[in-house]
Amino acid sequence: MAVKRSSVSRQGTATREIVVVGGVRTPMGKFGGYFAQLTAVDLAVMAIRELMARTPVSTDALDAVIIGNVIQPAEAPNIARVIALTAGVPRRVPAHTVHRNCASGMQAVTDAAEKILAGRAEVVLAGGVESMTHAPLLFHDDFRVALGALQRARGMGAKAEALMHLTRAHWKPRVSLLEGLTDPTVNLGMGQTAEVLAREFAITRHEQDAFALASHQRADAAWNEGWFDEEVIHAFPEPSYVPVHRDEGIRAAQTMEALARLKPAFEKPLGTVTAGNSSQITDGAAMLLLAHRQKAEAEGWPILGYLHDWEYVGCDPARMGLGPVHASHRLLSRRGMAMEKMDRVEINEAFAAQVLACVKAMESKSFAERYLGASAPMGAPDPGRLNVHGGAVATGHPVGMTGARLVLTLLRQLRRDTGGGLGLATLCIGGGQGGAVLVGGAVGEDPGLGVKGAVGGNGYAKKGQVQDMVQRLLKLDGSPSPDAADALACAICHAHGGMGLGALATRGLRVRGGRLV
Repeated sequence: MAVKRSSVSRQGTATREIVVVGGVRTPMGKFGGYFAQLTAVDLAVMAIRELMARTPVSTDALDAVIIGNVIQPAEAPNIARVIALTAGVPRRVPAHTVHRNCASGMQAVTDAAEKILAGRAEVVLAGGVESMTHAPLLFHDDFRVALGALQRARGMGAKAEALMHLTRAHWKPRVSLLEGLTDPTVNLGMGQTAEVLAREFAITRHEQDAFALASHQRADAAWNEGWFDEEVIHAFPEPSYVPVHRDEGIRAAQTMEALARLKPAFEKPLGTVTAGNSSQITDGAAMLLLAHRQKAEAEGWPILGYLHDWEYVGCDPARMGLGPVHASHRLLSRRGMAMEKMDRVEINEAFAAQVLACVKAMESKSFAERYLGASAPMGAPDPGRLNVHGGAVATGHPVGMTGARLVLTLLRQLRRDTGGGLGLATLCIGGGQGGAVLVGGAVGEDPGLGVKGAVGGNGYAKKGQVQDMVQRLLKLDGSPSPDAADALACAICHAHGGMGLGALATRGLRVRGGRLV
Protein backbone atom coordinates (compact mmCIF):
# COMPACT_ATOMS: atom_id res chain seq x y z
CA MET A 1 0.00 0.00 0.00
CA ALA A 2 1.55 3.27 -1.10
CA VAL A 3 1.58 6.08 1.40
CA LYS A 4 1.03 9.68 0.48
CA ARG A 5 3.90 11.63 1.92
CA SER A 6 3.26 14.66 4.08
CA SER A 7 3.14 17.81 2.05
CA VAL A 8 1.58 21.24 2.06
CA SER A 9 0.85 23.80 -0.61
CA ARG A 10 1.03 27.46 0.27
CA GLN A 11 1.01 30.42 -2.03
CA GLY A 12 4.54 30.73 -3.36
CA THR A 13 5.61 27.47 -1.68
CA ALA A 14 5.97 24.20 -3.60
CA THR A 15 4.62 20.94 -2.21
CA ARG A 16 7.27 19.55 0.12
CA GLU A 17 8.23 16.10 1.34
CA ILE A 18 10.07 16.02 4.66
CA VAL A 19 13.30 14.04 4.66
CA VAL A 20 15.90 13.23 7.25
CA VAL A 21 19.35 13.82 5.81
CA GLY A 22 21.25 12.26 8.68
CA GLY A 23 21.32 11.64 12.38
CA VAL A 24 23.50 10.40 15.21
CA ARG A 25 23.24 9.85 18.91
CA THR A 26 25.59 9.52 21.82
CA PRO A 27 25.91 6.31 23.77
CA MET A 28 23.49 6.29 26.68
CA GLY A 29 25.22 6.52 30.04
CA LYS A 30 23.73 5.32 33.29
CA PHE A 31 22.84 7.78 36.05
CA GLY A 32 26.19 8.84 37.55
CA GLY A 33 28.02 6.69 34.99
CA TYR A 34 29.87 7.41 31.73
CA PHE A 35 28.69 11.01 31.50
CA ALA A 36 28.57 12.00 35.17
CA GLN A 37 30.87 14.96 34.50
CA LEU A 38 29.13 16.11 31.31
CA THR A 39 26.18 18.50 31.24
CA ALA A 40 23.27 18.36 28.83
CA VAL A 41 25.02 21.09 26.83
CA ASP A 42 28.17 18.98 26.59
CA LEU A 43 26.24 15.93 25.38
CA ALA A 44 24.28 17.80 22.74
CA VAL A 45 27.32 19.69 21.47
CA MET A 46 29.15 16.38 21.11
CA ALA A 47 26.34 14.96 18.98
CA ILE A 48 25.92 18.07 16.82
CA ARG A 49 29.62 18.40 16.07
CA GLU A 50 29.76 14.75 15.06
CA LEU A 51 26.67 15.03 12.88
CA MET A 52 27.88 18.15 11.08
CA ALA A 53 31.32 16.60 10.58
CA ARG A 54 29.83 13.47 9.03
CA THR A 55 27.28 15.04 6.72
CA PRO A 56 27.82 17.19 3.62
CA VAL A 57 25.50 19.81 5.14
CA SER A 58 27.19 23.01 6.27
CA THR A 59 26.05 24.88 9.35
CA ASP A 60 25.62 27.86 7.00
CA ALA A 61 22.68 25.98 5.44
CA LEU A 62 20.76 25.79 8.73
CA ASP A 63 17.64 27.90 9.13
CA ALA A 64 16.82 26.91 12.72
CA VAL A 65 17.78 24.70 15.64
CA ILE A 66 15.08 23.03 17.77
CA ILE A 67 16.03 20.84 20.74
CA GLY A 68 13.90 19.01 23.27
CA ASN A 69 14.95 18.96 26.91
CA VAL A 70 13.03 18.22 30.12
CA ILE A 71 15.36 18.95 33.04
CA GLN A 72 16.32 22.39 31.78
CA PRO A 73 19.41 23.68 33.60
CA ALA A 74 19.29 27.11 35.18
CA GLU A 75 22.80 27.87 33.94
CA ALA A 76 21.76 27.34 30.31
CA PRO A 77 18.52 29.27 29.73
CA ASN A 78 16.95 28.31 26.41
CA ILE A 79 19.39 25.42 26.30
CA ALA A 80 18.93 24.96 22.54
CA ARG A 81 20.51 28.36 21.89
CA VAL A 82 23.40 27.69 24.26
CA ILE A 83 23.99 24.33 22.59
CA ALA A 84 23.84 25.73 19.07
CA LEU A 85 26.31 28.54 19.70
CA THR A 86 28.68 26.27 21.62
CA ALA A 87 28.59 23.73 18.79
CA GLY A 88 29.58 26.33 16.21
CA VAL A 89 26.22 27.11 14.61
CA PRO A 90 26.27 30.66 13.16
CA ARG A 91 24.81 33.34 15.41
CA ARG A 92 22.24 34.32 12.80
CA VAL A 93 20.53 30.91 13.12
CA PRO A 94 17.75 31.05 15.75
CA ALA A 95 17.27 28.26 18.28
CA HIS A 96 14.55 27.36 20.73
CA THR A 97 13.84 24.65 23.26
CA VAL A 98 10.72 22.48 23.46
CA HIS A 99 9.36 20.50 26.40
CA ARG A 100 6.69 17.79 26.19
CA ASN A 101 8.04 15.48 28.89
CA CYS A 102 9.14 12.15 27.38
CA ALA A 103 8.19 13.30 23.86
CA SER A 104 10.38 16.41 23.92
CA GLY A 105 12.86 15.03 21.37
CA MET A 106 10.04 13.83 19.14
CA GLN A 107 8.33 17.21 19.47
CA ALA A 108 11.50 18.95 18.33
CA VAL A 109 11.66 16.75 15.23
CA THR A 110 8.00 17.20 14.29
CA ASP A 111 8.16 20.95 14.99
CA ALA A 112 11.11 21.11 12.59
CA ALA A 113 9.08 19.23 9.99
CA GLU A 114 6.13 21.59 10.41
CA LYS A 115 8.42 24.58 10.04
CA ILE A 116 9.75 23.21 6.77
CA LEU A 117 6.25 22.26 5.54
CA ALA A 118 5.06 25.80 6.24
CA GLY A 119 7.79 27.19 4.04
CA ARG A 120 9.48 28.97 6.92
CA ALA A 121 12.66 26.91 6.75
CA GLU A 122 14.48 24.57 4.39
CA VAL A 123 16.98 22.90 6.71
CA VAL A 124 16.52 22.43 10.46
CA LEU A 125 18.72 20.76 13.05
CA ALA A 126 16.48 19.04 15.61
CA GLY A 127 16.84 16.53 18.40
CA GLY A 128 16.75 15.95 22.12
CA VAL A 129 19.10 15.80 25.07
CA GLU A 130 18.97 14.93 28.73
CA SER A 131 21.38 14.71 31.63
CA MET A 132 19.29 13.04 34.29
CA THR A 133 22.42 12.76 36.40
CA HIS A 134 22.36 16.54 36.79
CA ALA A 135 18.77 16.84 37.94
CA PRO A 136 19.13 19.41 40.76
CA LEU A 137 18.38 19.11 44.45
CA LEU A 138 15.97 21.81 45.62
CA PHE A 139 15.42 23.75 48.83
CA HIS A 140 12.06 23.57 50.55
CA ASP A 141 10.12 26.84 50.60
CA ASP A 142 10.55 27.39 54.34
CA PHE A 143 14.33 27.06 53.95
CA ARG A 144 14.26 29.50 51.04
CA VAL A 145 12.24 32.02 53.04
CA ALA A 146 14.48 31.67 56.12
CA LEU A 147 17.64 32.02 54.03
CA GLY A 148 16.26 35.14 52.37
CA ALA A 149 15.40 36.61 55.76
CA LEU A 150 18.94 35.95 56.98
CA GLN A 151 20.42 37.71 53.97
CA ARG A 152 18.19 40.76 54.55
CA ALA A 153 18.72 40.91 58.32
CA ARG A 154 20.53 43.93 59.74
CA GLY A 155 22.03 44.00 63.21
CA MET A 156 23.12 41.15 65.46
CA GLY A 157 19.68 40.61 66.99
CA ALA A 158 17.88 40.35 63.67
CA LYS A 159 20.56 38.05 62.28
CA ALA A 160 20.41 35.78 65.32
CA GLU A 161 16.64 35.49 65.02
CA ALA A 162 16.84 34.79 61.28
CA LEU A 163 19.52 32.18 61.90
CA MET A 164 17.28 30.48 64.46
CA HIS A 165 14.47 30.25 61.88
CA LEU A 166 16.95 28.84 59.37
CA THR A 167 18.05 26.07 61.72
CA ARG A 168 14.41 25.04 62.21
CA ALA A 169 13.67 24.90 58.45
CA HIS A 170 13.74 21.72 56.37
CA TRP A 171 17.35 21.05 55.43
CA LYS A 172 16.72 17.79 53.62
CA PRO A 173 16.64 18.68 49.89
CA ARG A 174 13.80 17.91 47.55
CA VAL A 175 14.86 15.49 44.80
CA SER A 176 13.68 17.16 41.62
CA LEU A 177 14.09 13.98 39.58
CA LEU A 178 11.59 12.12 41.74
CA GLU A 179 9.20 15.05 41.79
CA GLY A 180 9.46 15.38 38.02
CA LEU A 181 8.51 11.73 37.61
CA THR A 182 5.34 12.26 39.63
CA ASP A 183 2.12 13.54 38.06
CA PRO A 184 0.63 16.18 40.39
CA THR A 185 -2.82 15.94 38.80
CA VAL A 186 -3.32 12.34 39.94
CA ASN A 187 -0.58 12.18 42.60
CA LEU A 188 0.98 9.09 41.02
CA GLY A 189 4.57 8.42 40.09
CA MET A 190 5.22 7.07 36.61
CA GLY A 191 6.01 3.66 38.08
CA GLN A 192 2.68 3.66 39.89
CA THR A 193 0.85 4.30 36.62
CA ALA A 194 2.61 1.21 35.26
CA GLU A 195 1.29 -0.75 38.24
CA VAL A 196 -2.23 0.45 37.36
CA LEU A 197 -1.85 -1.00 33.87
CA ALA A 198 -0.32 -4.24 35.14
CA ARG A 199 -3.38 -4.82 37.33
CA GLU A 200 -6.01 -3.76 34.80
CA PHE A 201 -4.52 -5.82 31.97
CA ALA A 202 -3.55 -8.78 34.19
CA ILE A 203 0.13 -8.59 33.32
CA THR A 204 2.18 -10.85 35.56
CA ARG A 205 5.60 -10.24 37.04
CA HIS A 206 6.94 -13.13 34.95
CA GLU A 207 5.67 -11.54 31.72
CA GLN A 208 7.31 -8.24 32.60
CA ASP A 209 10.63 -9.87 33.48
CA ALA A 210 10.57 -11.94 30.30
CA PHE A 211 10.01 -8.78 28.27
CA ALA A 212 12.89 -7.06 30.08
CA LEU A 213 15.21 -9.99 29.46
CA ALA A 214 14.36 -9.97 25.76
CA SER A 215 15.12 -6.24 25.59
CA HIS A 216 18.61 -6.79 26.99
CA GLN A 217 19.23 -9.78 24.75
CA ARG A 218 18.14 -7.96 21.62
CA ALA A 219 20.18 -4.86 22.43
CA ASP A 220 23.26 -6.92 23.25
CA ALA A 221 22.92 -8.92 20.02
CA ALA A 222 22.50 -5.74 17.95
CA TRP A 223 25.64 -4.23 19.44
CA ASN A 224 27.61 -7.44 18.95
CA GLU A 225 26.54 -7.53 15.31
CA GLY A 226 27.66 -3.93 14.79
CA TRP A 227 24.15 -2.69 14.09
CA PHE A 228 24.55 0.45 16.20
CA ASP A 229 28.08 1.29 15.05
CA GLU A 230 27.00 4.04 12.67
CA GLU A 231 24.12 5.39 14.73
CA VAL A 232 26.13 5.89 17.92
CA ILE A 233 29.17 8.14 18.06
CA HIS A 234 32.38 7.51 19.95
CA ALA A 235 32.68 9.72 23.01
CA PHE A 236 35.61 10.61 25.24
CA PRO A 237 34.01 11.89 28.45
CA GLU A 238 35.94 13.72 31.13
CA PRO A 239 37.81 13.23 33.33
CA SER A 240 39.42 10.00 32.07
CA TYR A 241 38.76 10.49 28.32
CA VAL A 242 38.40 6.71 28.04
CA PRO A 243 36.60 5.85 24.76
CA VAL A 244 32.89 5.16 25.17
CA HIS A 245 30.72 3.72 22.40
CA ARG A 246 28.34 1.05 23.73
CA ASP A 247 25.23 1.90 25.75
CA GLU A 248 26.18 1.51 29.39
CA GLY A 249 23.00 -0.06 30.77
CA ILE A 250 22.86 -3.23 28.67
CA ARG A 251 23.36 -6.35 30.78
CA ALA A 252 24.56 -9.13 28.49
CA ALA A 253 24.47 -11.66 31.32
CA GLN A 254 20.96 -10.78 32.49
CA THR A 255 18.82 -13.75 33.60
CA MET A 256 15.27 -14.37 34.67
CA GLU A 257 16.58 -15.54 38.04
CA ALA A 258 18.36 -12.24 38.66
CA LEU A 259 15.29 -10.26 37.61
CA ALA A 260 13.06 -12.35 39.87
CA ARG A 261 15.16 -11.45 42.92
CA LEU A 262 14.43 -7.73 42.58
CA LYS A 263 11.84 -6.22 44.91
CA PRO A 264 8.94 -4.04 43.74
CA ALA A 265 10.12 -0.48 43.23
CA PHE A 266 6.89 1.51 43.40
CA GLU A 267 4.23 -0.47 45.29
CA LYS A 268 5.62 -2.55 48.12
CA PRO A 269 5.30 -5.38 48.91
CA LEU A 270 2.85 -6.68 46.30
CA GLY A 271 3.74 -4.67 43.20
CA THR A 272 5.18 -6.22 40.04
CA VAL A 273 7.09 -3.29 38.53
CA THR A 274 10.78 -3.37 39.51
CA ALA A 275 13.96 -1.55 38.59
CA GLY A 276 14.76 -4.49 36.33
CA ASN A 277 11.64 -4.30 34.17
CA SER A 278 11.57 -0.49 34.01
CA SER A 279 13.50 1.89 31.79
CA GLN A 280 16.83 3.05 33.14
CA ILE A 281 17.59 6.61 34.26
CA THR A 282 20.23 7.72 31.79
CA ASP A 283 22.03 10.56 30.00
CA GLY A 284 22.31 11.08 26.25
CA ALA A 285 21.61 13.13 23.14
CA ALA A 286 20.27 12.44 19.64
CA MET A 287 20.37 14.90 16.74
CA LEU A 288 18.87 14.83 13.23
CA LEU A 289 19.07 17.05 10.16
CA LEU A 290 15.75 17.64 8.40
CA ALA A 291 15.08 19.22 5.02
CA HIS A 292 12.58 18.93 2.20
CA ARG A 293 13.23 16.50 -0.60
CA GLN A 294 13.76 19.10 -3.31
CA LYS A 295 16.45 20.79 -1.25
CA ALA A 296 18.24 17.55 -0.40
CA GLU A 297 18.23 16.33 -3.98
CA ALA A 298 19.34 19.68 -5.35
CA GLU A 299 22.29 19.72 -2.95
CA GLY A 300 23.12 16.05 -3.49
CA TRP A 301 22.58 15.21 0.18
CA PRO A 302 21.84 11.63 1.26
CA ILE A 303 18.29 10.81 2.31
CA LEU A 304 17.97 8.50 5.28
CA GLY A 305 14.17 8.46 5.18
CA TYR A 306 10.92 10.37 5.19
CA LEU A 307 8.63 11.80 7.86
CA HIS A 308 5.11 11.16 6.57
CA ASP A 309 2.90 12.23 9.44
CA TRP A 310 2.63 12.55 13.23
CA GLU A 311 0.08 12.83 16.01
CA TYR A 312 -0.15 13.82 19.67
CA VAL A 313 -3.16 13.03 21.84
CA GLY A 314 -4.29 13.30 25.44
CA CYS A 315 -5.41 10.42 27.65
CA ASP A 316 -6.00 9.55 31.31
CA PRO A 317 -2.94 10.67 33.31
CA ALA A 318 -3.29 7.66 35.62
CA ARG A 319 -2.99 5.45 32.53
CA MET A 320 -0.52 7.57 30.64
CA GLY A 321 1.26 4.41 29.46
CA LEU A 322 -1.57 3.81 26.98
CA GLY A 323 -0.72 7.02 25.13
CA PRO A 324 0.87 5.06 22.23
CA VAL A 325 -2.43 3.25 21.61
CA HIS A 326 -4.43 6.47 21.37
CA ALA A 327 -1.85 8.34 19.28
CA SER A 328 -1.15 5.44 16.91
CA HIS A 329 -4.85 4.76 16.38
CA ARG A 330 -5.63 8.35 15.49
CA LEU A 331 -2.60 8.64 13.21
CA LEU A 332 -3.16 5.40 11.32
CA SER A 333 -6.93 5.95 11.09
CA ARG A 334 -6.42 9.36 9.55
CA ARG A 335 -4.12 7.84 6.96
CA GLY A 336 -6.44 4.90 6.29
CA MET A 337 -3.73 2.48 7.30
CA ALA A 338 -3.49 -0.65 9.44
CA MET A 339 -0.82 -1.67 11.94
CA GLU A 340 -0.09 -4.76 9.89
CA LYS A 341 1.31 -2.53 7.15
CA MET A 342 4.11 -1.34 9.45
CA ASP A 343 7.41 -3.02 8.63
CA ARG A 344 8.92 -1.87 11.93
CA VAL A 345 7.42 -0.45 15.12
CA GLU A 346 9.16 1.21 18.06
CA ILE A 347 7.14 1.59 21.27
CA ASN A 348 9.27 3.24 23.91
CA GLU A 349 9.87 0.90 26.80
CA ALA A 350 9.10 3.21 29.71
CA PHE A 351 8.07 0.07 31.57
CA ALA A 352 7.70 -3.53 30.42
CA ALA A 353 4.17 -3.52 31.84
CA GLN A 354 3.32 -0.39 29.86
CA VAL A 355 4.40 -1.85 26.49
CA LEU A 356 2.63 -5.13 27.20
CA ALA A 357 -0.52 -3.22 28.17
CA CYS A 358 -0.37 -1.28 24.91
CA VAL A 359 -0.14 -4.52 22.93
CA LYS A 360 -3.13 -5.97 24.78
CA ALA A 361 -5.15 -2.78 24.33
CA MET A 362 -4.39 -2.74 20.60
CA GLU A 363 -5.76 -6.28 20.33
CA SER A 364 -8.85 -5.63 22.47
CA LYS A 365 -12.25 -5.10 20.84
CA SER A 366 -13.77 -3.82 24.08
CA PHE A 367 -10.97 -1.28 24.49
CA ALA A 368 -11.44 -0.12 20.90
CA GLU A 369 -15.19 0.31 21.40
CA ARG A 370 -14.94 2.05 24.76
CA TYR A 371 -11.89 4.28 24.32
CA LEU A 372 -11.17 4.59 20.60
CA GLY A 373 -14.70 4.82 19.25
CA ALA A 374 -13.99 1.95 16.87
CA SER A 375 -15.94 -1.23 16.21
CA ALA A 376 -12.86 -3.42 15.84
CA PRO A 377 -9.43 -3.53 17.49
CA MET A 378 -6.69 -1.61 15.76
CA GLY A 379 -4.34 -4.58 15.91
CA ALA A 380 -0.95 -4.93 17.56
CA PRO A 381 2.39 -4.97 15.76
CA ASP A 382 3.91 -8.32 14.84
CA PRO A 383 6.23 -9.29 17.75
CA GLY A 384 9.01 -9.87 15.22
CA ARG A 385 8.74 -6.26 14.07
CA LEU A 386 8.47 -4.58 17.48
CA ASN A 387 11.55 -3.13 19.20
CA VAL A 388 13.74 -5.57 17.29
CA HIS A 389 17.01 -4.15 18.64
CA GLY A 390 15.92 -3.76 22.24
CA GLY A 391 14.65 -0.65 23.94
CA ALA A 392 14.76 1.63 26.94
CA VAL A 393 14.59 -1.19 29.50
CA ALA A 394 18.05 -2.21 28.28
CA THR A 395 19.57 0.97 26.89
CA GLY A 396 17.89 3.67 28.95
CA HIS A 397 15.40 6.52 28.64
CA PRO A 398 16.99 10.01 28.76
CA VAL A 399 13.59 11.66 28.76
CA GLY A 400 14.36 14.65 26.53
CA MET A 401 16.30 12.53 24.05
CA THR A 402 14.18 9.41 23.59
CA GLY A 403 11.65 10.70 21.06
CA ALA A 404 14.40 11.75 18.67
CA ARG A 405 16.23 8.47 19.20
CA LEU A 406 13.13 6.46 18.30
CA VAL A 407 12.77 8.28 14.97
CA LEU A 408 16.47 7.90 14.17
CA THR A 409 16.77 4.21 14.98
CA LEU A 410 13.49 3.42 13.19
CA LEU A 411 14.64 5.12 9.99
CA ARG A 412 17.88 3.16 10.13
CA GLN A 413 15.94 -0.08 10.55
CA LEU A 414 13.93 0.68 7.43
CA ARG A 415 17.12 1.48 5.57
CA ARG A 416 19.27 -1.41 6.75
CA ASP A 417 16.88 -4.20 7.75
CA THR A 418 13.84 -3.99 5.49
CA GLY A 419 15.07 -2.13 2.42
CA GLY A 420 12.40 0.53 2.74
CA GLY A 421 8.80 0.36 3.88
CA LEU A 422 6.90 2.03 6.68
CA GLY A 423 7.62 2.45 10.36
CA LEU A 424 5.80 3.74 13.42
CA ALA A 425 7.58 5.34 16.39
CA THR A 426 5.40 5.96 19.42
CA LEU A 427 5.74 6.64 23.13
CA CYS A 428 3.79 7.45 26.25
CA ILE A 429 4.10 10.90 27.79
CA GLY A 430 3.90 11.75 31.47
CA GLY A 431 0.81 13.79 32.25
CA GLY A 432 -1.44 11.61 30.11
CA GLN A 433 -0.45 12.01 26.48
CA GLY A 434 0.84 9.94 23.60
CA GLY A 435 2.92 10.72 20.55
CA ALA A 436 3.38 8.84 17.28
CA VAL A 437 5.34 9.43 14.08
CA LEU A 438 4.85 7.63 10.76
CA VAL A 439 8.07 7.33 8.78
CA GLY A 440 9.16 5.83 5.49
CA GLY A 441 12.49 4.31 4.58
CA ALA A 442 14.61 5.26 1.60
CA VAL A 443 15.77 2.31 -0.47
CA GLY A 444 19.51 1.75 -0.81
CA GLU A 445 22.56 1.56 1.37
CA ASP A 446 22.50 3.14 4.80
CA PRO A 447 24.38 6.37 4.13
CA GLY A 448 26.21 5.98 7.42
CA LEU A 449 27.45 9.42 6.48
CA GLY A 450 30.86 8.17 5.40
CA VAL A 451 32.37 7.21 8.71
CA LYS A 452 31.37 4.62 11.26
CA GLY A 453 32.28 6.98 14.07
CA ALA A 454 35.51 4.99 14.30
CA VAL A 455 37.44 5.35 11.07
CA GLY A 456 40.73 3.59 11.53
CA GLY A 457 40.87 0.05 10.22
CA ASN A 458 37.19 -0.19 9.25
CA GLY A 459 37.56 0.54 5.56
CA TYR A 460 34.56 2.87 5.66
CA ALA A 461 36.42 6.00 4.67
CA LYS A 462 39.42 6.89 2.60
CA LYS A 463 41.81 9.64 3.49
CA GLY A 464 40.19 12.12 1.09
CA GLN A 465 36.75 11.57 2.61
CA VAL A 466 38.05 12.04 6.12
CA GLN A 467 40.06 15.06 5.05
CA ASP A 468 36.91 16.74 3.75
CA MET A 469 35.06 16.10 7.00
CA VAL A 470 37.98 17.24 9.11
CA GLN A 471 38.16 20.44 7.08
CA ARG A 472 34.54 21.17 7.93
CA LEU A 473 35.17 20.32 11.58
CA LEU A 474 38.10 22.70 11.76
CA LYS A 475 35.99 25.36 10.08
CA LEU A 476 33.40 24.87 12.81
CA ASP A 477 36.15 25.61 15.28
CA GLY A 478 37.10 28.75 13.38
CA SER A 479 40.53 27.57 12.25
CA PRO A 480 40.29 26.25 8.67
CA SER A 481 43.59 24.95 7.36
CA PRO A 482 44.11 22.45 4.49
CA ASP A 483 47.48 21.40 5.90
CA ALA A 484 46.00 20.83 9.34
CA ALA A 485 43.09 18.89 7.88
CA ASP A 486 45.49 16.71 5.89
CA ALA A 487 47.60 15.95 8.95
CA LEU A 488 44.56 15.18 11.05
CA ALA A 489 43.00 12.97 8.37
CA CYS A 490 46.21 10.96 8.16
CA ALA A 491 46.34 10.60 11.91
CA ILE A 492 42.75 9.40 12.14
CA CYS A 493 42.96 7.00 9.20
CA HIS A 494 45.97 5.30 10.74
CA ALA A 495 44.80 5.41 14.34
CA HIS A 496 44.06 2.14 16.02
CA GLY A 497 40.40 2.06 17.03
CA GLY A 498 39.69 5.54 15.71
CA MET A 499 37.19 8.07 17.01
CA GLY A 500 34.32 10.19 15.86
CA LEU A 501 35.38 13.52 14.41
CA GLY A 502 32.97 15.50 16.56
CA ALA A 503 34.18 13.61 19.61
CA LEU A 504 37.71 14.55 18.60
CA ALA A 505 36.86 18.22 18.92
CA THR A 506 34.94 17.63 22.13
CA ARG A 507 38.00 15.94 23.52
CA GLY A 508 39.94 19.13 22.86
CA LEU A 509 42.42 17.77 20.31
CA ARG A 510 43.88 20.24 17.85
CA VAL A 511 46.47 20.36 15.08
CA ARG A 512 49.56 22.47 15.71
CA GLY A 513 52.54 22.65 13.43
CA GLY A 514 51.17 19.81 11.32
CA ARG A 515 50.87 17.53 14.34
CA LEU A 516 47.85 16.20 16.19
CA VAL A 517 47.98 17.45 19.80
